[in-house]
Amino acid sequence: MSRILIVMSAASGWERTDGSVYPTGYWAEEVAAPHERFVEAGHTVDFASPGGVLQPIDQHSADPEVAGADCARYVAHAEKVLGGYGPLLKLDEVGVDAYAAVVLPGGHGPVVDLHQDAALGRLLTAADAAGKLIGAVCHGPAALLSAVDAEGAWLFAGRRMAAFTDEEERLFGTAEGAPWLLAARLRERGAVHAGGPAYEQFNVRDRNLFTGQNPASSARMAEDMIAALG
Repeated sequence: MSRILIVMSAASGWERTDGSVYPTGYWAEEVAAPHERFVEAGHTVDFASPGGVLQPIDQHSADPEVAGADCARYVAHAEKVLGGYGPLLKLDEVGVDAYAAVVLPGGHGPVVDLHQDAALGRLLTAADAAGKLIGAVCHGPAALLSAVDAEGAWLFAGRRMAAFTDEEERLFGTAEGAPWLLAARLRERGAVHAGGPAYEQFNVRDRNLFTGQNPASSARMAEDMIAALG
């Protein structure tokens, strides 16, 4: 079977326009649900981040009133897997050749660091050139913004994709004071952004790119990638 790389943010805080810092971390379902599906299908999963740093969990993803009744299961799975994995791989030391797919989960961290991480940009550019699968869910598509060439042209301009919508950001209470909003930025850079109803599963596939709008779209993203891997 295949080896899959999950690239996580290393950010634990999101600086706002008023100078305050919003605590953030990985969203449990967006790590756990894809990992669960990939492993059940027989694939091997590695984890990497900038500097190999394991960010904390986003506490909202452990709150049933925010993340739903199943969140405790996702939290337990993510904490077990990440705790047992050992040090995460350092992103700038990872090559894409060993992997069939690269997956980018959310939490707000990708809008802090991964969107401008040059090592990730090189990895995604190589992955796309080799026809490897790329998956991103919720705020994970912010990480796609790292893939620019020497002239600043964005690799994924013109591609169809889903991501956490500006409406969802407003409903979540984090739009006001955000340095920028993800869906709007993706459209500005040339993405063909598609969105569904707030907080409902919505997924888009454009060739080797698989994206999901929100945590509820995480499992479906992984399932679509598994089907494509054969």
